[in-house]
Amino acid sequence: MELTRVIVILAQCVWPLWTQVIHLTDMYGTIKSPNFPESYPKEIDLQWNITVPDGYQIRLYFMHFDMEPSYLCEYDYLKVYSDSEELAVFCGKENTDTEQVPADNVITSLRNVLSVAFRSDFSNEERYSGFEAHFSAVDVDECRDRNDEDLVCDHFCHNYIGGFYCSCRCGFLLHSDNRTCKVECNESVYTERSGEITSADFPKPYPKSSDCTYRIELEEGFQITLEFDDTFDIEDHPEVTCPYDFIKINAGDKDFGPFCGEQSPGKIQTGRNIVNILFHSDSTGENLGWKLTYTSTGSECSPLAAPLNGHLEPLQSNYIFKDHITLTCDPGYSLRQGDKEFEYYQIECQRDGKWSSDVPLCKKKESQRRHRSLPSILTNQILS
Repeated sequence: MELTRVIVILAQCVWPLWTQVIHLTDMYGTIKSPNFPESYPKEIDLQWNITVPDGYQIRLYFMHFDMEPSYLCEYDYLKVYSDSEELAVFCGKENTDTEQVPADNVITSLRNVLSVAFRSDFSNEERYSGFEAHFSAVDVDECRDRNDEDLVCDHFCHNYIGGFYCSCRCGFLLHSDNRTCKVECNESVYTERSGEITSADFPKPYPKSSDCTYRIELEEGFQITLEFDDTFDIEDHPEVTCPYDFIKINAGDKDFGPFCGEQSPGKIQTGRNIVNILFHSDSTGENLGWKLTYTSTGSECSPLAAPLNGHLEPLQSNYIFKDHITLTCDPGYSLRQGDKEFEYYQIECQRDGKWSSDVPLCKKKESQRRHRSLPSILTNQILS
């Protein structure tokens, strides 16, 4: 008898039975073995494909189970699949080392599809009664179940029956993928002679799916120096140069970068008065970003000496482009340049390294009106 069973099983492996497929789309229901609660027929190959809407999973539990036992369920069996992944194989009447029954276990699908396959071989000598199972759709709390990265919201997740939606913090925009929060960071122009620029949210992880441009624009005659902070963390790749996230710098005909990884670029002398910085991030990663300080230097003018009886403000060891000097004189003196007289005078260091004017001289002030002597006044009165 056992030999005959083996031969039939081998034959079935070569010539598979025709499978009857039943499609179920209800939110709940019951599946039973044929003839339940009577014994199920021989040579049955039946499969139930259960599908519910997106945003739901399927739970399956058994009210009755009685099938032919066999080593590793070789003869009759019930298999449960989800997304082509085998979740369980059942047979027999009770759990053994080689057989498993559902008992009180609840099976949950991975997504919104669950398949139950029932197979009986050519014999059913003890007339096993089969099974009865109940299925139902249950809402998936996508905001709580964060195992699937595709369902994770960057900032805020809002669950509702059958689905979820994402929203972003103030200052961020929801990307077209409806889960990633990107930042609006274009057209940032810096015109001060020194300053600080960082990736958004630094030192917290920078936003995904963003392209940020920063422009430092100073007057011609200045040269910009960038110095990156030691805390530098941009997603990289061990074999390919910066394929995901990167920072690039353009200064006229000079390009620096791309930079990524954990090694700070340090100090960069751009040699230009206009610098463009591009920072790109893709849709993945939790890196901390970057911070830089920029400074500027200009053309240097030669030191000046104060005129006799005069003063310079401020007094510095060196002066560069756009620096101003104010000249004043001691009391009783005024600044004279040609036929013009000034209480104070200001000159500026120009981009070509020359001062805007020569230093005027300090000369004694002249009375606005000359007073005649007393004798001359008396003489004039007598003559009149």
